[in-house]
Amino acid sequence: MEEIELPVKHVDIIISEWMGYFLLYESMLDSVLYARDKYLAPGGLMFPDEATMYLAGIEDEEYKEEKIGFWDDVYGFDYSCIKEIALKEPLVDTVDLKAVVTNPCKIATFDLLTVKKDDLNFVAPFQLQATRNDYVHALLGWFDVSFRACHKPVSFSTGPHAKYTHWKQTVFYLGDMITVKEKDEITGVITCAPNARNPRDLDITLDYKLNGQEGSGEKRDYRMA
Repeated sequence: MEEIELPVKHVDIIISEWMGYFLLYESMLDSVLYARDKYLAPGGLMFPDEATMYLAGIEDEEYKEEKIGFWDDVYGFDYSCIKEIALKEPLVDTVDLKAVVTNPCKIATFDLLTVKKDDLNFVAPFQLQATRNDYVHALLGWFDVSFRACHKPVSFSTGPHAKYTHWKQTVFYLGDMITVKEKDEITGVITCAPNARNPRDLDITLDYKLNGQEGSGEKRDYRMA
């Protein structure tokens, strides 16, 4: 898109399937915004035209042990030094709704008609309230997409409560599990930006605490590559 010239000055509608894992992985939205700014006529439409990102806490001990604890004993060899590296890479997979142990929290909403490229590098607070006594082994990310300009507005979700999509959900495993009681709150800040060396990759930081208590959380860096 950045390298071609269309045979028209303006278009009335832009249709694009640009969404990546955790919505922004691969930075494909950048090209859509370039096309919008260069070609979309005043009053033109975009499909989809809104996207919203969410976080929640999940219990996932068995799968975390399989994916991360595996490195403690690899056919009799101790590879535990690799665990920290493995934790930095989010897992893209489907998560059963029964594993979700907190209320979801909206972390970002993008209006595709007005959002700027710089807005995709965002810092957002989050607050996750536990819905039962349980453990939190990971934070879960997903997104919803809306087509508000349709005659009858429609949308779809990639969350654990919705039908399967190839985007699945994104799992950010924590270093240490968090023990929560019903109505406990995990509060924190998420930072999301394209990687400086490879903008198709995504750098994400989660800084969180349980009930605001010092020493009850941690700050972790992740990279989707």
